[in-house]
Amino acid sequence: MKFINKNSIAIAICITIVGCKAPSVVESASKVAVPNAFVTSTDTTTIASMQWRNFFTNKNLQSLIDTALQNNQELQITLQEIEIAKNEARIRKGFLLPTVGLKAGAGVEKVGRYTSQGAGDASTEIAPGKEFPDPLTDFTIGAYANWEVDIWHKLHTAKKAAVTRYLATVEGKNFVLTNLVAEVAISYYELQALDNQLLIVKQNIALQKNALEIVKLQKEAARGTELAVQKFQAEVLKSQSMEFDINQNIKETENKINFLLGRFPQEIPRDRTAILSVVPESIQAGIPSQLLTNRPDIKQAELELAAAKLDVKVARAEFFPSFGISAGVGYNAFKTSFLFKSPASLLYSLAGELAAPLINRNALKAEFSSANARQIQAMYNYERVILNAYLEVSNQLSKIDNLEKSYDLKSKQVAALDKSIDVSNDLFKSARVDYLEVLLTQRDALETKLELIETKKDQLNAVVNVYKDLGGGWR
Repeated sequence: MKFINKNSIAIAICITIVGCKAPSVVESASKVAVPNAFVTSTDTTTIASMQWRNFFTNKNLQSLIDTALQNNQELQITLQEIEIAKNEARIRKGFLLPTVGLKAGAGVEKVGRYTSQGAGDASTEIAPGKEFPDPLTDFTIGAYANWEVDIWHKLHTAKKAAVTRYLATVEGKNFVLTNLVAEVAISYYELQALDNQLLIVKQNIALQKNALEIVKLQKEAARGTELAVQKFQAEVLKSQSMEFDINQNIKETENKINFLLGRFPQEIPRDRTAILSVVPESIQAGIPSQLLTNRPDIKQAELELAAAKLDVKVARAEFFPSFGISAGVGYNAFKTSFLFKSPASLLYSLAGELAAPLINRNALKAEFSSANARQIQAMYNYERVILNAYLEVSNQLSKIDNLEKSYDLKSKQVAALDKSIDVSNDLFKSARVDYLEVLLTQRDALETKLELIETKKDQLNAVVNVYKDLGGGWR
């Protein structure tokens, strides 16, 4: 008992000395404070809480998103990252439990007679009149166990860090979902816009060809010139070239959607009706603090910060002594017929081990410093993600407002140019205006109509982006 007490005191002194030399953990706290509102409204209603199926009501678009969620390769890669993180958490949990195994062995040994072991074996009788076997066989069967007692909660903390990283990968998957849904929707609206631009160009080509025929007739009647004919002809060719450019863009956009859907090229089912009649969803942004709970990338960064803080605690625990217990039980004999004779062939062992790092403390200090630096990195990343999220929403809200005003003005511009085309054609037929005025009017009208469609597409995409930036799309 006195021996045990003396050893216990020695162990306690050793632990105290080692513990005093262990660096202290300095946790870094984030200093980011988000504003109270995006603009002025403090209404907490937000479109981020809507399921994507309720936000995107177009049936064709819903079908495309469903296919993407099933087949997209990037999403499948992310799901495997979740599986890897889950297995890492299981590994860390396994470290908390004893390692138990079974073992069996057989061997043979021949030692020299003129050695201490050989001389001893020669003078030993297994039974009266029966010498020790030479060579000596050896058979063993038994069970063993090793267990590190987690007295400093190092293993528990490492397991908690692994579980936290697993949860971070789940949020990472949600962020991929958000971006995937938004990218499919944006590409779909781009495809619709290209369809409508192609329709406008074809209508303009028909208009230009009609004007070309009029100019040819005027030339035959000596009221026009070859220059006018060639100018109108060049304008028709320019529009026809534009038609092929748009067709190429349509093909590339279709293939982009097919890539997102994880399939080889095929036609994308879509509404080819006028995109100008599509009314963007009304926007309810909520308040900035809701980004912390709605945006998967913010939650992921928060969990990664928590895991990094736990890593620092694990690195600090490495400075303390580790306490291990090992045990074994089984049977051992030089002949199989004696193997299971108890208690003669029975063997067992039980040992405890306390080990403290002394020589390699510099490496432990370096690992602790690295873990602390990673913690600070994770904190700055968390702050950066929050700041970026707020700025993204702010930019999109401003863009939506300005695009709405721009669209109203361009609509009026298109209406005015449509009227000017009719007027210029009538005046040209009566030789009251030059053919160049007709050409310029048609050109301006075409460009403005294409710009109007582009603005409508930007409006729809801005709504998709603000829905994504607010944290919608993964539900």
